[in-house]
Amino acid sequence: MVQVVHGVLAGPGPSAHDLRVSAYRRSGKAHIGDSDSHEDTGRPRPGHNWPVRVSIVGLGLIGGSIARALHERNGPGRWHVTAWSRSAAPVRKALADGAIDVAAGTLEEAVRDAEIVILAAPPLTCLDLVDQLSGPMRGAVSEDCTVTDVASAKARIVARADAAGLPFIGGHPMAGREVSGYGAAIPDLFVDRPWVTVIGRYARLCDGERIGELVEACGAIQVPMDAVAHDNAVAAISHMPLIVSAAVAEAIAGGPSEYEHEDWRAAEALAATGWAGITRLARGDPTMGAGIAATNSAAIAVRLRDVRAAIDEWIAELEREGGPDSEALLARFTSARRRLVDSQRE
Repeated sequence: MVQVVHGVLAGPGPSAHDLRVSAYRRSGKAHIGDSDSHEDTGRPRPGHNWPVRVSIVGLGLIGGSIARALHERNGPGRWHVTAWSRSAAPVRKALADGAIDVAAGTLEEAVRDAEIVILAAPPLTCLDLVDQLSGPMRGAVSEDCTVTDVASAKARIVARADAAGLPFIGGHPMAGREVSGYGAAIPDLFVDRPWVTVIGRYARLCDGERIGELVEACGAIQVPMDAVAHDNAVAAISHMPLIVSAAVAEAIAGGPSEYEHEDWRAAEALAATGWAGITRLARGDPTMGAGIAATNSAAIAVRLRDVRAAIDEWIAELEREGGPDSEALLARFTSARRRLVDSQRE
């Protein structure tokens, strides 16, 4: 989902420069120091140990764009990228494009000897991958490896990694496109976009430094957050709008357990930019949408109740005895516009 920056960084906040990797390293040490595994491993800083061996598990829009960014935005020999996906086609295409160095045949082959493993699959699949990496695949994952992900909800996956004892830093690059899949991947997708990081219980200093290098190499702005605070924020400005978009489509065209509404075709023939805008998110990948809803359900439900309360107020005004108060309607539209426009100016 996109445009989350206004929900996370509303109001006059730190500059883009202040949010970059240096901010993570300043604040991250304190958090890492509270974990049960914070000893200094003595390994060289990431910038002095090129190439960094990265394994990307799942090669859609986000995973593919990370691969392309690492190779196309950075000098040769700095990143060695291996990729694996349940569908072999995007991996073969990425290898032919030069976006990756190795097309792994199996998950075990992909993660073996990696310094960074990036879980770039749909949210529910990422949870399964954490279980695999901490269970059957544990022997293939180096003790020195850092595991991260790009799923859009953080509390569940960070908790799952913590329970498994993985050195994990949750990640959520706040970027996207209207289209999905590896074919839509671009190297500049993350440039100047927030990339949220959530430190797991067993993350070490070297893990924080590696992820800082990764984010910086993709051109993004690192934003350290607490998992619950992140999930509440994205529920408001990304996940709840996704559900609302789908609900609008169901209300007008018909839901999954009913026939198409009889006036839908007539309405569709008249649809223009307003309809396209409000249903844009519902046109995305259903598997991704279901995963987002399942992994951040409680926070989304809270935000949906807020929307329902606001809609009830609108209905009450529209059904006011004697007709709606035009001044009251104008005041509500003006207030909504002012809040949105003013936040963009700050």
